[in-house]
Amino acid sequence: MPGVRLGLPAAGRGSVAGWGRRFLGLLLDWVVASLIARVFVNGLLGPQFGPLAVFALMHVLLVSTLGTSLGHFAAGLVVRRLDAPRPVGLLRGVYRTLLLCLVIPAVISDADRRGLHDKGAQTVVVRR
Repeated sequence: MPGVRLGLPAAGRGSVAGWGRRFLGLLLDWVVASLIARVFVNGLLGPQFGPLAVFALMHVLLVSTLGTSLGHFAAGLVVRRLDAPRPVGLLRGVYRTLLLCLVIPAVISDADRRGLHDKGAQTVVVRR
């Protein structure tokens, strides 16, 4: 079972999030970022980079401090550190977000459903 060897429950609250919830959270985050970018930043960065910049900023600010993005929250997910029960923090949040925005590290995962972006930041996405 994913997460059990990390000391997480096999199911329910605190268990490793499934792919469906993760995809839903990502989709919702991208829609929100695209809407914000269209209104505020596309003139500065263009339609290619505006949504990505807003997406990255949202993730750095929200995941670093609250442990969840808007999409994660709506999907019932939270990002947790493996080494301590405290917020992800700015440095880990920036590192995780940079790898997430590169896409490839996020789609390569291990048996615990942790992408390379989570492994590098020592985080895991769990059910809230």
